[in-house]
Amino acid sequence: MEEPTNCVPHLKITIDENKLSEGAHTILERIRPVWNLECIQFEVLTDGYTNQLISCRLENAPSHETVLIRVYGNKSDLMIDRKAELRNILLLNKIGLPPRLYASFENGLAYEYIPGRTLNCKIIRQPEIYKLVATHLAYIHKIKLPDVVMKPMLWEKLQDFFNMLPQSFSDDMKQQRYKTTIMPRYKLQEEINMLKMILLKLNSPVVFTHNDLLLNNIIYSAEKKSVAFIDFEYSALNYQAYDIGNHFAEFVGLQNVDYSNYPNKELQWDWLHVYLSALHNCNDISDRDIHKLYVQVNKFALVSHMFWGIWALLQAEYSTIDFDYMKYAAIRLNEYLAKKDAFLSLNLLKC
Repeated sequence: MEEPTNCVPHLKITIDENKLSEGAHTILERIRPVWNLECIQFEVLTDGYTNQLISCRLENAPSHETVLIRVYGNKSDLMIDRKAELRNILLLNKIGLPPRLYASFENGLAYEYIPGRTLNCKIIRQPEIYKLVATHLAYIHKIKLPDVVMKPMLWEKLQDFFNMLPQSFSDDMKQQRYKTTIMPRYKLQEEINMLKMILLKLNSPVVFTHNDLLLNNIIYSAEKKSVAFIDFEYSALNYQAYDIGNHFAEFVGLQNVDYSNYPNKELQWDWLHVYLSALHNCNDISDRDIHKLYVQVNKFALVSHMFWGIWALLQAEYSTIDFDYMKYAAIRLNEYLAKKDAFLSLNLLKC
C-alpha cells in the first residue's frame, strides 16, 4: 500500500467492473477493517455514465457512514486525467469541501457518501434550489490553485477528444447511425475552429471550474438547506462562462432530454444575479454586468454541446456501460446546430 498526498492511502488493487461486489469487499477489508464484512449491504448505482459505482453500507449503520466505490469506465483514462482528478479532490478536502476521499486504488476511488437527493429537471427550476447552486458555484470559482498557469483546459481537451475519434466505428450499426444522424467529421472540426475564434474574443475569466455540473452531480440536503457538488473528474482551470453555460445545458436532463427545460432569460437573469452577488460579495450588481455574463454563458453553452457530443461519440466506441451514447451524441450535436445562430447573434453591447 502506498501513501500519496495528504495521507490518503493508495491500494494496489484492481477491480473487475463485472465483479463490483467482490472488488468492493476487497477494498473495504483495507479501509474498514473493523466492519463485519458479512453484514455489508452492497447496491450498484445506475446514475453513472462514465464509471461504475457501488454503495457499501454496514447493516443498521447511519447513511453518512456509507462508502462509495467508483470503478473507472473502460478507456475512460483516455478522456480523464486521473492524477489531476485526485489532486482536485484532495484540494477540495483541504478547504473542507466534500466528498472526503478514503482511498484510491488502481482503477478507482473510495470516498464519502453525501446524504441528500440528486436534482431533477423540476427541482432545479425552483428558486430556492437554483440560488443555492449559483452561490455554491461562485464559491468554487473563487478557489485559488497554488502555483499554476491560468490556462483554460477547454480547447486542448476538446481537440484531444476530436483527435481520438475513430475514422469509423468498430460496430457497423453505430457507424451507420453516425452517418445518418450526426454531422461529418470534417464539419465537427470546422465548428470547433469557428467557436474557438469567436469565444476567445469574449474574454471570459479563467477560474477553477467543475466542468460537469449535470443534475446528478448536485446533492441537495433539505435538512441543511444546502447543496454539494460531486464527481470532479473534469475539474480544471477553465472559462467561468463555460462552467455556467454547461450547467444551464444540463437543466434538460440526461435520460429523457427535453430542451424546453433549458432556462429562459428570466431564470438565467435571476441565477446570474445571485451568482455575481456571491462572487463579488456585493448585492449591487448592474444590469450591464448581468447581461454581459448572460451573453457569454449562452455562447459557451454551444461549445458545451460540442464537448459532450464528441465525448459521447468516444463513449459509443469504448464504453461498456449500458447507455445509448450514439443517440446522446446526436441530441447534443443537433441541439448545437439548432441554437447556433440564435446564441451567436447575442450582442455584448446591448443592455
